[in-house]
Amino acid sequence: MARTTGSNGEETSKRIDDVALKLFAQKGYAAVSMREIAREVGVQAGALYNYSPNKQDLLARLMVEHMQALLAAWEHERPIGQTPLDALKAFVLFHIRYHVQRPDHVFISYMELRNLEPENFAAVEKLRRQYEFALKDILQRGSDDHQFNIADVHVAAMAILAQLTGVTTWYRAKGRLSQSKIEAIYTQLVCQSVGAQISEEI
Repeated sequence: MARTTGSNGEETSKRIDDVALKLFAQKGYAAVSMREIAREVGVQAGALYNYSPNKQDLLARLMVEHMQALLAAWEHERPIGQTPLDALKAFVLFHIRYHVQRPDHVFISYMELRNLEPENFAAVEKLRRQYEFALKDILQRGSDDHQFNIADVHVAAMAILAQLTGVTTWYRAKGRLSQSKIEAIYTQLVCQSVGAQISEEI
C-alpha cells in the first residue's frame, strides 16, 4: 500500500483516498477506474500510481485503515471495570455514533469485501474479527454472570452488529427522530435482545 511522503504528497494522498471512497460508494468498485479517480482528484492518471500501484491496493487500504481507526477509537473509549450491561450500552452508543459519521466507509466495508483479493481479504477480516471479539467478550461476560440470556454468543454478536450497522443505511440528521432518540431506542432493543432489561425511558 504505497504512499508518497511530504506535505504535498500527504495532501494528495488524502485527496485520492477521499475521492476513491466517494466513487466506490456511489458507483461500486468494479465501475470505477483509476483514470476516473485521477480526473476527479485533478492529477494525471500516471501520477496516481505514485500513491497506489493499482485499484485493488487502494480499496484494501481504505478498508484496512477504516478498521484500524475503528479499533483505535474503541480502545480509547471502551469502558473499564463496568458491568457487562453498562459495557454493552457503551458499545451500542459507540458503534452508532462512530458509524453514522462514516456511511461511505461502512458501505464499502461490507459491500466490497467480495472484491478484495485473498490476501487483502484476510487482512481486513482479521481486523473485523478483532472488533467482533470486543462485543463477544461483553456478551460472554454477561452470559457467564447470568445478566444476559443468550443461546449463542457468536450469533447474538453478529445479529447485534448487523442491527447497529444498518442504522447508516437509513438515518438522516434531519429525519423524524434525533440521533439521541435513535440511540436510546437501539440501546433498549439490543439490551432486550440479550434478555437484559433497562429502565431508561425512550
